[in-house]
Amino acid sequence: MRVLVFGKQYKEKDLPQVQEAFDALQAEGIEISIFEPYLRNIQAEIKLPKSCEPFAGYEDFRTQSIDFVMVLGGDGTMLAATTLVRDSGVPMLGINLGRLGFLASIEKTHIRQSVEMLAKGQYRIEDRTTIYLESNPHIFGEMPFALNDCTLLKRDTSSMITIHTFLNGDYLSSYWADGIIIATPTGSTGYSLSCGGPIIFPGSANFVITPVAPHNLNVRPLVLSDDSVIAFEVEGRADNFICSLDSRFELVGNHHQLAVRKNDFQIRLIQLQDTTFLNTIRAKLGWGEDVRN
Repeated sequence: MRVLVFGKQYKEKDLPQVQEAFDALQAEGIEISIFEPYLRNIQAEIKLPKSCEPFAGYEDFRTQSIDFVMVLGGDGTMLAATTLVRDSGVPMLGINLGRLGFLASIEKTHIRQSVEMLAKGQYRIEDRTTIYLESNPHIFGEMPFALNDCTLLKRDTSSMITIHTFLNGDYLSSYWADGIIIATPTGSTGYSLSCGGPIIFPGSANFVITPVAPHNLNVRPLVLSDDSVIAFEVEGRADNFICSLDSRFELVGNHHQLAVRKNDFQIRLIQLQDTTFLNTIRAKLGWGEDVRN
């Protein structure tokens, strides 16, 4: 078994957990590859096994037989890892060194236990829908997809924008707002949730359209089938606005033609046997807890 360890910038307070992750992998006899930029960041701080292999980028999935990707960080690091994994089909296990951790669901106190369970095959794999952005002119290079959401937002302090929205070619509505979010079930617990959108269970085959600070107050989040194609025409006083895919963004103008649909590939997430979506949302959102005492 070979595991690719992926991370971004480390924090000094997390070094003991990062070291524990490498020690646990070595103790289980698991071969290790390390994403090169992360290797350069940690090699002076962490005692690494001598047999570690550097991993340069997406093309290395063709030359290195990677069974799993272990992501050390928070949900933002998990989203960054999807741009490396793409359509390779390699499952990802998230170790939460951040704050909330919906995607990076393994807490840092359970690192050694999670590696042991991984080695023993005590896990399941969840396939998560990704969203694909069609645009003319083309933007986002080789990665016009997102695991969480696609957003269209006004720039900085500019006035609100008008987003004319079409569903499978039929006119849906015009949103006068600071922006709009099109979220997958995975992304329903992210930006969409903070803007009043619903929580959607993974595997429910839905998208959710959530307006950001809408001017027309009767507009509410809308849940629809992920077989839908959602197209947009955007206008506003500013010359351009922001289009984002997860944590990546591009500036686009009124001349851009934009549409989103379900992507042709999914991102695969590893869930340990004792971890469920219900457990995660209860723990992260504090459901069922009485904090008054």
